[in-house]
Amino acid sequence: MDHVLAIDIGGTFLKYGTVTREGQILSSGKMKTPKTIDDLLLFLESEAKSQPFLAGIAVSAPGAVSESGFIYGSSAVRYLHGPNMKALIRERTGLPVFMENDAHCAAYAEIWRGAAAGRKDVMVMVIGTGIGGAVIKNGKPHKGDRLHGGEFGYMLLTPDIESSDDVWSRIASVKALIKKVAKKKHSDPTLLTGEEIFEKAEAGDLVCREAVDEFYHLLAVGIYNLQYIYDPEIILIGGGVSARPDLIEHINGKLDRILGLIDLAKIKPRIESCLFRQNANILGAVYGWLKQEKDSRERL
Repeated sequence: MDHVLAIDIGGTFLKYGTVTREGQILSSGKMKTPKTIDDLLLFLESEAKSQPFLAGIAVSAPGAVSESGFIYGSSAVRYLHGPNMKALIRERTGLPVFMENDAHCAAYAEIWRGAAAGRKDVMVMVIGTGIGGAVIKNGKPHKGDRLHGGEFGYMLLTPDIESSDDVWSRIASVKALIKKVAKKKHSDPTLLTGEEIFEKAEAGDLVCREAVDEFYHLLAVGIYNLQYIYDPEIILIGGGVSARPDLIEHINGKLDRILGLIDLAKIKPRIESCLFRQNANILGAVYGWLKQEKDSRERL
């Protein structure tokens, strides 16, 4: 029983993989996020039955995840908020379950053997349907008094709080990018993907080029704020968009422009992509599961 089933529940897609204790991903897959809690539990039950030698299940989820298994706050996957998800999964699969916030899982992966290894003060931001975050203090995620430490996706970047486009997650996420392009093109946002928008921008589509340029600018503004709030050694960027080889270059260009316009700002944020990128949440969840297993043994 050396393998762990890890799942990463996103607002649009659910990623899953079978991972060894050493962090090797033996198999992986991706599907649309189940529409109901019953569909999610059925999927996990089926996966658990098909892999009889699993040691446990590690879950990366959006929202403020408590150790007891309740997920507070809000997210694009509404059915996660309310029931004790950890208990439900354990009951359906019969396996030990670890559950943690998705951005904290990304941070765990980087602490384990990624770009944050050996560093003390780091921020991790995960860009997807929304923007998740994690603050690493002295090598450990800082969750805060009410489990909202690092939730900088809620950060206001506009004084117009009566608008639906108010917090960072709603104006600078991949979902926001899709929404903007769809609105300008009078098309259905469900028929667009972030990858398509970037491809069209590179091919010369003016609407997509302008939307992508604004996307980079809004990310840079938020990153600038984070640097001067916490002054971390480095800010790591994860999520599917982090796989783009030119992401850091474009954000750095926007940061240079911002710093050139603000006389007081002398420190440029140091940014890098998460080493594990799209697999960070899965690997971090497994690292958390291993820590939980070790802690349980030590208490015996």
